[in-house]
Amino acid sequence: MGELTAIRKQFEYYRDLGSRAFAQISKDQLFWRYNEESNSVAIIVKHLHGNMMSRWTDFLTSDGEKE
Repeated sequence: MGELTAIRKQFEYYRDLGSRAFAQISKDQLFWRYNEESNSVAIIVKHLHGNMMSRWTDFLTSDGEKE
């Protein structure tokens, strides 16, 4: 198995794992926060999305953080 194929399989595994996790919670649970200082699942996922977009967009030509 080539390296790119292995990376794609791992991505698909984690994408499926995340989808199955989301299927187990309601919309209310997605946005629930323990207290004012806590983040909801939705906010954590939003932050992860932004971080991954920054890290994986143009990763061959630029390094990490982008505006």
